[in-house]
Amino acid sequence: MTTLKTIKISEENYKWLVRYAGRLQEKTGEPVSLDKALSKLRPQDLHAYAGFWKEYDDKKLKQILKRGWKWEIPSF
Repeated sequence: MTTLKTIKISEENYKWLVRYAGRLQEKTGEPVSLDKALSKLRPQDLHAYAGFWKEYDDKKLKQILKRGWKWEIPSF
């Protein structure tokens, strides 16, 4: 059974998603829900992300990760 969730999005993003779903509906000739439109936008496999990141040598990557872990929770 699928669990449904409620999300909040801006009016601008909602309108964009509705237009996108409309284009999908025209293309497929079938009704397209916003959920189905979002599923079509999501890459289905890891290969879809190829080329999105920079390649680093090991030393530089370790430095970047080390900096990323140096954060503190601000005290109130």
